[in-house]
Amino acid sequence: MTGRQFSKKKHMKTTSQKNTETGSLKNQSNQSSTPQAAAQTATAPQAQPEKKDNRLPIDTEARKQNRTLPTEKVLALLQQQDRRLWEMAEVVGKWIWVSFSEQPAPTVRQTLAQLGFHWNRTRQAWQHPCGQFRLSSASDPHEKYQAYHPADATTN
Repeated sequence: MTGRQFSKKKHMKTTSQKNTETGSLKNQSNQSSTPQAAAQTATAPQAQPEKKDNRLPIDTEARKQNRTLPTEKVLALLQQQDRRLWEMAEVVGKWIWVSFSEQPAPTVRQTLAQLGFHWNRTRQAWQHPCGQFRLSSASDPHEKYQAYHPADATTN
Protein backbone atom coordinates (compact mmCIF):
# COMPACT_ATOMS: atom_id res chain seq x y z
CA MET A 1 0.00 0.00 0.00
CA THR A 2 2.84 2.39 0.73
CA GLY A 3 4.47 1.56 -2.62
CA ARG A 4 1.19 2.32 -4.34
CA GLN A 5 0.85 5.71 -2.62
CA PHE A 6 4.42 6.55 -3.52
CA SER A 7 3.91 5.80 -7.19
CA LYS A 8 0.65 7.72 -7.18
CA LYS A 9 2.35 10.81 -5.75
CA LYS A 10 5.18 10.49 -8.21
CA HIS A 11 2.72 10.11 -11.05
CA MET A 12 0.77 13.18 -9.91
CA LYS A 13 3.89 15.34 -9.90
CA THR A 14 4.86 14.21 -13.37
CA THR A 15 1.37 14.81 -14.73
CA SER A 16 1.12 18.30 -13.29
CA GLN A 17 4.53 19.23 -14.70
CA LYS A 18 3.55 17.99 -18.15
CA ASN A 19 0.25 19.85 -18.04
CA THR A 20 1.96 23.05 -17.04
CA GLU A 21 4.58 22.77 -19.77
CA THR A 22 2.16 21.78 -22.53
CA GLY A 23 -0.42 24.33 -21.38
CA SER A 24 2.09 27.17 -21.53
CA LEU A 25 3.26 26.02 -24.96
CA LYS A 26 -0.33 25.93 -26.22
CA ASN A 27 -0.96 29.40 -24.84
CA GLN A 28 2.15 30.78 -26.52
CA SER A 29 1.28 29.24 -29.89
CA ASN A 30 -2.31 30.46 -29.66
CA GLN A 31 -1.23 33.98 -28.83
CA SER A 32 1.23 34.28 -31.68
CA SER A 33 -1.14 32.70 -34.22
CA THR A 34 -4.01 35.17 -33.77
CA PRO A 35 -3.62 38.67 -35.23
CA GLN A 36 -5.63 40.20 -32.37
CA ALA A 37 -3.21 38.80 -29.79
CA ALA A 38 -0.24 40.14 -31.73
CA ALA A 39 -1.87 43.58 -31.91
CA GLN A 40 -2.60 43.54 -28.17
CA THR A 41 0.99 42.55 -27.39
CA ALA A 42 2.30 45.40 -29.53
CA THR A 43 0.06 48.01 -27.85
CA ALA A 44 0.42 46.73 -24.27
CA PRO A 45 3.52 48.79 -23.33
CA GLN A 46 1.85 51.95 -24.62
CA ALA A 47 -1.28 51.31 -22.54
CA GLN A 48 0.57 51.97 -19.28
CA PRO A 49 0.69 55.70 -18.51
CA GLU A 50 4.17 57.09 -17.98
CA LYS A 51 4.84 58.57 -14.57
CA LYS A 52 5.30 62.31 -14.98
CA ASP A 53 8.18 63.96 -13.15
CA ASN A 54 6.73 67.03 -11.40
CA ARG A 55 9.99 68.10 -9.76
CA LEU A 56 11.34 71.52 -10.55
CA PRO A 57 14.70 71.55 -12.37
CA ILE A 58 17.96 71.78 -10.44
CA ASP A 59 21.60 72.19 -11.41
CA THR A 60 22.99 68.73 -10.73
CA GLU A 61 26.64 69.80 -10.82
CA ALA A 62 26.03 72.49 -8.19
CA ARG A 63 24.08 69.95 -6.12
CA LYS A 64 27.03 67.53 -6.19
CA GLN A 65 29.38 70.31 -5.06
CA ASN A 66 26.98 71.39 -2.29
CA ARG A 67 26.80 67.84 -0.90
CA THR A 68 30.52 67.97 -0.09
CA LEU A 69 30.40 71.31 1.78
CA PRO A 70 31.08 71.33 5.54
CA THR A 71 28.24 71.88 8.00
CA GLU A 72 28.97 75.58 8.64
CA LYS A 73 28.91 76.47 4.93
CA VAL A 74 25.67 74.55 4.35
CA LEU A 75 24.06 76.35 7.29
CA ALA A 76 25.21 79.70 5.88
CA LEU A 77 23.77 78.84 2.44
CA LEU A 78 20.55 77.64 4.03
CA GLN A 79 20.23 80.86 6.03
CA GLN A 80 20.95 82.93 2.92
CA GLN A 81 18.49 81.00 0.70
CA ASP A 82 15.56 80.70 3.11
CA ARG A 83 15.73 81.79 6.73
CA ARG A 84 12.67 79.69 7.64
CA LEU A 85 14.50 76.54 6.55
CA TRP A 86 17.56 77.57 8.54
CA GLU A 87 15.35 78.02 11.64
CA MET A 88 13.94 74.51 11.15
CA ALA A 89 17.37 72.92 10.62
CA GLU A 90 18.77 70.49 13.15
CA VAL A 91 22.43 69.48 13.18
CA VAL A 92 22.91 65.81 14.10
CA GLY A 93 26.59 64.96 14.28
CA LYS A 94 27.86 66.65 11.13
CA TRP A 95 24.63 66.11 9.16
CA ILE A 96 21.84 68.64 8.83
CA TRP A 97 18.20 67.56 9.00
CA VAL A 98 15.12 69.60 8.09
CA SER A 99 11.76 68.12 9.10
CA PHE A 100 8.27 69.26 8.16
CA SER A 101 4.88 68.39 9.64
CA GLU A 102 3.38 68.40 6.12
CA GLN A 103 4.83 68.05 2.63
CA PRO A 104 6.61 71.31 1.74
CA ALA A 105 5.87 73.31 -1.40
CA PRO A 106 7.67 72.29 -4.62
CA THR A 107 9.85 75.43 -4.50
CA VAL A 108 11.00 74.53 -0.98
CA ARG A 109 11.83 70.99 -2.09
CA GLN A 110 13.70 72.41 -5.08
CA THR A 111 15.73 74.71 -2.81
CA LEU A 112 16.63 71.84 -0.49
CA ALA A 113 17.59 69.55 -3.39
CA GLN A 114 19.69 72.28 -5.00
CA LEU A 115 21.56 72.78 -1.74
CA GLY A 116 22.38 69.05 -1.66
CA PHE A 117 19.68 67.73 0.67
CA HIS A 118 17.96 64.42 0.00
CA TRP A 119 14.74 62.93 1.38
CA ASN A 120 15.08 60.13 3.93
CA ARG A 121 11.80 58.22 4.00
CA THR A 122 12.73 56.27 7.15
CA ARG A 123 13.45 59.36 9.24
CA GLN A 124 10.86 61.52 7.44
CA ALA A 125 13.37 64.36 7.06
CA TRP A 126 15.44 66.14 4.43
CA GLN A 127 19.09 65.36 5.17
CA HIS A 128 22.38 66.88 4.08
CA PRO A 129 25.53 64.75 4.55
CA CYS A 130 27.91 67.75 4.78
CA GLY A 131 30.63 65.66 3.17
CA GLN A 132 30.19 62.86 5.74
CA PHE A 133 28.61 60.01 3.81
CA ARG A 134 29.04 57.30 6.48
CA LEU A 135 26.14 58.16 8.81
CA SER A 136 23.94 55.23 7.95
CA SER A 137 22.61 53.07 10.70
CA ALA A 138 19.31 51.61 11.71
CA SER A 139 19.47 53.18 15.17
CA ASP A 140 18.63 56.79 15.93
CA PRO A 141 21.73 59.00 15.37
CA HIS A 142 20.55 61.24 18.22
CA GLU A 143 21.74 58.47 20.57
CA LYS A 144 25.29 58.57 19.17
CA TYR A 145 25.82 62.19 18.07
CA GLN A 146 25.28 65.57 19.62
CA ALA A 147 22.29 67.41 18.09
CA TYR A 148 21.34 71.09 18.21
CA HIS A 149 19.32 73.70 16.34
CA PRO A 150 21.61 76.46 15.02
CA ALA A 151 18.78 79.02 15.20
CA ASP A 152 18.55 78.41 18.98
CA ALA A 153 22.29 79.00 19.46
CA THR A 154 22.29 82.52 17.95
CA THR A 155 20.86 85.51 19.73
CA ASN A 156 19.55 88.44 17.73
